Amino acid sequence: MQQDKKNSALSRVLWSILFLIIAAATIWAVTSQNRSFSFPEFLAYIRRADLLPLLLAALCAFGFVAIEALTLRCACQPFGHKVPFGRGITYSSADIYFSAITPSATGGQPACAYFMLQNGLSGTAVTAALLANLMMYTLALLVVGLLSFALSPGLFFSYGVFPKLLILIGMATQALLAVFFTMLIRNECLLRKLCLGVINFLSRLRLCRKRDKWVARIERAMAEYGGCVRAMRNHRHVFGRLLLLNILQRVSSISVTLFVYAATQGWSSLHKIWAMQGFALVGSNAVPIPGAMGVSDYLMLCGFRQIMSEQAAANLELLSRSLSFYFCIIFCGVWVLASYLILRRRGKSC
Repeated sequence: MQQDKKNSALSRVLWSILFLIIAAATIWAVTSQNRSFSFPEFLAYIRRADLLPLLLAALCAFGFVAIEALTLRCACQPFGHKVPFGRGITYSSADIYFSAITPSATGGQPACAYFMLQNGLSGTAVTAALLANLMMYTLALLVVGLLSFALSPGLFFSYGVFPKLLILIGMATQALLAVFFTMLIRNECLLRKLCLGVINFLSRLRLCRKRDKWVARIERAMAEYGGCVRAMRNHRHVFGRLLLLNILQRVSSISVTLFVYAATQGWSSLHKIWAMQGFALVGSNAVPIPGAMGVSDYLMLCGFRQIMSEQAAANLELLSRSLSFYFCIIFCGVWVLASYLILRRRGKSC
């Protein structure tokens, strides 16, 4: 047990180091691609920005974290679990932070589940709540992609072949995931078959000992999971709220770039900026890179360069990405660390 904790801690440290390396490489790539870029000019670009839209951009960056807190609170309601807003921030911070430093967009789910379990929610209820939220997350991304096409129909065709491919793969991936998660919610027998299939496969490879013991655990867990899923189905309105909140969260993220653009370039062409950011958001899910770093930056630059100079595009990308991503990650990382230390201190004092 102690060895597992050490391995888990080491894994988190290694992912954090990889995150920092990729972040540094991404910033270097963005700045080095533009020969006219300079950090003094970038600082002057920030000083010239209108203060009010910039403050709204920062508020939207925090809104991304806060809205997910509301979303996870909503997902816990069918199980009679009333989550205080501050605790919801802990859940969302864990999800956002660990999703950013791991290759998968769902990398934050186990960390979020850890805090939910520590606060008294059962394992099966946590699984059902996070699965329902994950399903609505994928649907929200599809909605964002479709809205981007609707706001600027010709914009997609102005991208190069590779950006188009990333956007289409991102859309297709989210559509498939949405179907898969919907099947898991509607038919818990599918999840049971998947779990048993994994146990049987590991058993044949002699990597899973005491197969019967694990099968019995799965059967008990699936019986509880079935009850939790039925509780979710009895609160169908929760799915609508989860979808709406997930869409609002994506809008909050996109609005960071909108307000940064308004602060530095004015209020014209906002629909194009929205569509460009929406395509970057969808396309960044096509490649499993921690925090979608590099892919998201690449797609943002591909879009921005179509309506502004390379230097202006790099400045807009760096400032908006700093607020919508790096600011959020730092905030979430600090909040998660503080929450974890508080939990440990309470555990020792009991």
